[in-house]
Amino acid sequence: MTPTTPTTGIPEALRDEVTRAGYYPELVLGTLDVSLAGEAVDCDLVQAETTFDDTDVHRHLTVLALTRTRLLIVHVDDAVREDGAPAAVATSEAVPVSRIRSVALTRGVAAPAVHGGRLTEMTIAISWGAVRRLDLEPAACGDPSCQADHGLTGVSMPDDIAVRVAAGVEGDEALQHAEAFARALSAAIARAAGAEL
Repeated sequence: MTPTTPTTGIPEALRDEVTRAGYYPELVLGTLDVSLAGEAVDCDLVQAETTFDDTDVHRHLTVLALTRTRLLIVHVDDAVREDGAPAAVATSEAVPVSRIRSVALTRGVAAPAVHGGRLTEMTIAISWGAVRRLDLEPAACGDPSCQADHGLTGVSMPDDIAVRVAAGVEGDEALQHAEAFARALSAAIARAAGAEL
């Protein structure tokens, strides 16, 4: 079976951005192409992340692509085969825009007293109910001398996807791109909610 070339549903600017990220661009674009199934991309966001541990460097790339009807999420991660050779794992998910439950935007600004500040970072957290995070801690009682085990207490929070973009890391242009994506996603969700009324 020969590899396929991504279709014209992927805008040239998105292809260029994925290629510039330099992290298996053919794999990323091929996975996105399969997920798109012929739909056009209205807006996108590419987030490359590199982490380090004691011995290894791990790379990760996330592509968010918004179409008229769906939000597509493509993750590509480093992996290692059993023989020790490098490999990668590509995962995609397609979420109907109408199923997105919330979009939380956290905007960090410098000099907030001057015209509302200058945007320095943004986190976009999107929830559609697929994944939840449970933070647990030992439960306590009001008696300081109590030695009993009161079990655990915790908080359950949606944790589907969160992408953070900072001007100091990715640059001002990437931050403006993230803000434009957040606006487009919010508008798409508003349209979907209006259509259900």
